[in-house]
Amino acid sequence: MSRYELRLAGDGGQGLVLAGLILAEAALNEGKNALMTQSYGAQARGGPSRSEVIISDGEIDYPKVLSANLLLALSQDALDRHGRNVAKDALILVDASEVERAMVEGMMRFPFVETSRKIMGSEVGAGMVALGTVVQLTGIVSHRSLFAAIRHRVPSGTEEMNRRAVQAGFKLAQQGGGAALHSQPALASRGQKGGR
Repeated sequence: MSRYELRLAGDGGQGLVLAGLILAEAALNEGKNALMTQSYGAQARGGPSRSEVIISDGEIDYPKVLSANLLLALSQDALDRHGRNVAKDALILVDASEVERAMVEGMMRFPFVETSRKIMGSEVGAGMVALGTVVQLTGIVSHRSLFAAIRHRVPSGTEEMNRRAVQAGFKLAQQGGGAALHSQPALASRGQKGGR
């Protein structure tokens, strides 16, 4: 791996900044170079939120994601904003309940938010569930390094809950729970006329 770029995008309160920090630390634990940047709106919850992680075996000479190798979109707005700025062979994962319209072919749908609500009682763990799926599908870091970073980064007393969320994400990937979401030109043309 020379350089692998990940963009994790959704809404504030879904745990995406924490997920990005944990992923970057897990990569560092393995002796890789890693860089994480974050962006979020003024609201604590509900506004746009984004975490970008670059992982490389060599030096990272440019600190921004140019063309994501992996895009995670936990909201329709996140997909609309970032769905076209990906590498040609990018892996695109979207939330099954929060994303209704596809922009490009072959996106994979997973119930990240629903799974988080079952485990944590809210969508605050959706980023952790998705992180488990990302790691399981890509092998970008080992499970061992990931769990070490979780223990170091999550608030005291939440380690087990976050671990269960990540493990649920592993399971989603293993079960092939990512039904493809195909772009629908009819929806896109209706959207241009003001409808949905």
